[in-house]
Amino acid sequence: MSERKMDQQLVVRAQQGDKNAFGLLVAKYQRRLARLLARLIRDPVEVEDVTQETFIKAYRSLSGFRGDSAFYTWLYRIGINTAKNHLVSSGRRAQMSAPFTVEDAEGFEGMEQRCDAVTPESELMGKEIALTVNRAVNILPQELRSAVLLREIEGLSYGEIAEAMNCPIGTVRSRIFRAREAIAAELKPLLNTDENRRW
Repeated sequence: MSERKMDQQLVVRAQQGDKNAFGLLVAKYQRRLARLLARLIRDPVEVEDVTQETFIKAYRSLSGFRGDSAFYTWLYRIGINTAKNHLVSSGRRAQMSAPFTVEDAEGFEGMEQRCDAVTPESELMGKEIALTVNRAVNILPQELRSAVLLREIEGLSYGEIAEAMNCPIGTVRSRIFRAREAIAAELKPLLNTDENRRW
C-alpha cells in the first residue's frame, strides 16, 4: 500500500472521530514539518509552537480535506501559511535559522563533483560552499526560499510544491529557477565557474 493511501485511510478514520489515527499522522509528520518550519522561523520554541498550531489547524480543518492532494502536501501548506502569519504578526520576515550542511549544499545540481575527494582542502571548500549557499538562501525573498527549500530539502515534486504554496506549477518553476540563479550567482566566484555556465 502506498504512503498516500495509508495516509488517506488514517485521515478517513480521523474524520470519523478516531483521535488515535490523527495521532499517527502527527507522529509521522511532526519532525518533517518542524524541520521545514525551522528553515523559516529562527527561534526553536516558536518553531515548536507553530508546528503545534499547524496540527491544531489541520485537525480542525480535517473535515474539509478531500484527498485531492497528499495529506503532507496539505499539511505543509497549512504550516507555511501558519508560519507566515506568525512572522507577520510579530513584525518579522522568514529567516533561515538552521544552516545548510555540506550534505544540503551537495544536493544542489552540479555540486557532487566538487565534493568527491575527501581532503582537508575539499572539506574546507565544502564548508565554504555550505555557508555560501546558506547565506544565499537566507537573503532570498520568502516565496523563493520556500519553493527551493520544499524542492531541494524536502524533496517535494513541483506539483506538490504548487499545492503546498497554493500557486500554479509555472509559478513554482519560476520561483525555483530564480532561487537557483541567485544561489548560483553567489557560488560562481567561489567555484570559478564559467560566466555562461549554469548549474
